[in-house]
Amino acid sequence: MFKTIARELKEFILRGNVIDMAIGIIIGASFGKIVDSLVKDIIMPPIGLIMGKVDFSNLYWQIYPGNVHYPSLEAAQNAGAVTINYGIFINTIISFLIVACAVFILIKFINTLKNKVCKAEQAEEAITVKECPYCCSEIPINAKRCPHCTSELG
Repeated sequence: MFKTIARELKEFILRGNVIDMAIGIIIGASFGKIVDSLVKDIIMPPIGLIMGKVDFSNLYWQIYPGNVHYPSLEAAQNAGAVTINYGIFINTIISFLIVACAVFILIKFINTLKNKVCKAEQAEEAITVKECPYCCSEIPINAKRCPHCTSELG
């Protein structure tokens, strides 16, 4: 019984689509880290500077306790304050938009490439017949003799 389960598991894991999916997940996770760094370390600092030296990762609303204000989100969380971290949420939205744009561009590129290949294949498939110069019948392109008028073709 265990040998059967082990064999089935091995067959499942070694299927091409499972391995492709695993590679996609690993690359996606790495890409996500790159985009997070891009947003947090490159895009948001200039935007924060333009908006009056705002650090988006420190933007929060403190819910409880309401009478004490902390200088940073980290200080508030260390003190046990309940906060709504809308600055981190803004960073996450920008990260999502960058990933969505990158995926859109990638899929658009793949679809364009696929359409070119399909058109080339259709063009090759379209030229499978020719016209007999003697009887004007449609004959296969590689024919040496016309099946309709039996003329020899060059």
